[in-house]
Amino acid sequence: MLLYAARRIKAARAIRGLHSTSRRRRELFDPSSVERASDEVDVCIVGAGPAGLSAAIRLKQLEKERGKELRSLDNDLVTFSQGSHILSGAVIEPRALNELIPDWSSRDGHPLTQPATSSKMRFLTSSMSIPIPHPPQMSNNGNYIVSLSRFTAWLGGIAEEMGVEVYPGFAGAGVVYGEDGKTVAGVRTNEVGIDRQGRMKDSFEPGMEFRAKVTLVAEGAHGSLAKELIRKFDLRKDADPQTYGIGVKEVWRVDPSQYRPGEVIHTMGWPLDFRTYGGGWVYHMADGLVSLGLVIGLDYANPYLSPYKELQRMKHHPYFTQLLSGSSTRVAYGARTLNEGGLQSVPQLHFPGGALIGCSAGFVNIAKIKGTHNAMKSGMLAAEAAAEALSKPEEESDKRAIDMSAYDKSLRKSWVWSDLNEVRNLRASFDTPLGIWGGIAYSGVDSLFLKGRTPWTFRNRSKTTDAQHTGPAYRFKPIDYPPPQPPLSTDLLTSLALTGTNHAEDQQVHLRVRKDSIEDAAIRRNHVKRNASEFAGLLQRACPAAVYEYVEDEGDKVNGEPEGWNGTKLVINSQNCIHCKLCDIKVPTQDITWTVPEGGGGPKYTIT
Repeated sequence: MLLYAARRIKAARAIRGLHSTSRRRRELFDPSSVERASDEVDVCIVGAGPAGLSAAIRLKQLEKERGKELRSLDNDLVTFSQGSHILSGAVIEPRALNELIPDWSSRDGHPLTQPATSSKMRFLTSSMSIPIPHPPQMSNNGNYIVSLSRFTAWLGGIAEEMGVEVYPGFAGAGVVYGEDGKTVAGVRTNEVGIDRQGRMKDSFEPGMEFRAKVTLVAEGAHGSLAKELIRKFDLRKDADPQTYGIGVKEVWRVDPSQYRPGEVIHTMGWPLDFRTYGGGWVYHMADGLVSLGLVIGLDYANPYLSPYKELQRMKHHPYFTQLLSGSSTRVAYGARTLNEGGLQSVPQLHFPGGALIGCSAGFVNIAKIKGTHNAMKSGMLAAEAAAEALSKPEEESDKRAIDMSAYDKSLRKSWVWSDLNEVRNLRASFDTPLGIWGGIAYSGVDSLFLKGRTPWTFRNRSKTTDAQHTGPAYRFKPIDYPPPQPPLSTDLLTSLALTGTNHAEDQQVHLRVRKDSIEDAAIRRNHVKRNASEFAGLLQRACPAAVYEYVEDEGDKVNGEPEGWNGTKLVINSQNCIHCKLCDIKVPTQDITWTVPEGGGGPKYTIT
């Protein structure tokens, strides 16, 4: 670790000297002219969530079993420490953990201290809470309510103890390709010290390349590298488009009279209308904490819908006002997109030189409302395939990229595949002519009786994405959300302060209105024209962090050209971004690109 750090600093200083003159003149950064420091590893894992860390731990286990050293570098896509960008409910099914670390329960400091003691489901009207049966897949016998942030940090500690090199604060910003451009040879980190205009500051340092024989991409849902690889290698050619939900959540320390440790509640119905897929949850965690939130399918049509305000409205239901009464205090807020496409949307998992694991591929069981167990198992299987491929003798004449197709095959034979296969039609049934009510009826019959044993699979034949489901504003009436009533409900900026989000000042904006690699005034004007006029400025309502605003144009120009349209312009408050990726997924014009910020900045979740 220290040796690596010293080597990187030395290389960075050498490169800094090459660019000192340019920086003094604040010249535009040209990536094609940069000389980068480089390091080589056997396996590079992009992302230190449950999938990436499970892969790293399994690699070290196999190394010990086989007596052959592998240098696996976990190029952490999060910052601060493992888990700081991780957000989930979360109720964990420990199936994969039992396989990976059989003695986990006897290890000091493990965070799985609160077993789930009961599972209930309720249908909400605006004033009533009606108990209803829940599908058997939602049973939580043997599961644990946890902070996924703490769970991931704990896994990271185990990985480091085993010798995995973990580098928090370094964001995987780009794919390194082989000389032929058809194979993956590793990743590079992003540049540091570029201002908002793309010019090099005195603090400029170029990103570094990590060249690897095998690259495992574990960025989470809708990661920027996974998106590039899926497109480049056409990994989704035989799969449906991935679909997503946005989860907005809060953690409260509730009054002792309302605390029921281990209780798990899921809700359907209000505040969402019958056209909108989604539901809420309440998880009574350890230490008097309660996680509550709302997941809304991003295939919703009404551009006036605000996921954040729907959550605030939900808390004024009598069930929640009782739960959050007395001395209850809100301690955390966050938001994140999650995969909802299921088995039909899982792409080809391998590409030349690597593979997709975890939510980069999409293994969430939406009926269970869980994915951590599948993500971990996918990382373990990928590690086994990588170790097997790396154990084969190298031949000088064979310079081809390592083939990871064995991972794809093994996952399809594993319990991950059967887990997803059983529920493959449940979420998909809501996006058929059956509609929401028909979807509820079908999924009830399938989950209780058919259990996936049907000859049919509902497919997205039209290949419609969540963005394309958005309807024009003229078809809808604006939603009249009630004003905040603190402390039960608050404005968005007050909630945002609880995320701990932080981005370096005067850095290159990581949220861009762009086409290919070019951003100019004409593109921004077209974005404003369509989104403000046709979709009522959807992003300023949909974003759960107040990043986007459509405001009065004061005549600002980009490269001498006006960036606004019809008196309106777009403002991107990128410093607010909590990396939920909703904008990249939902904007109807599909022209917002999320990339990693400088130094991996973003939210700092700890108890979520």
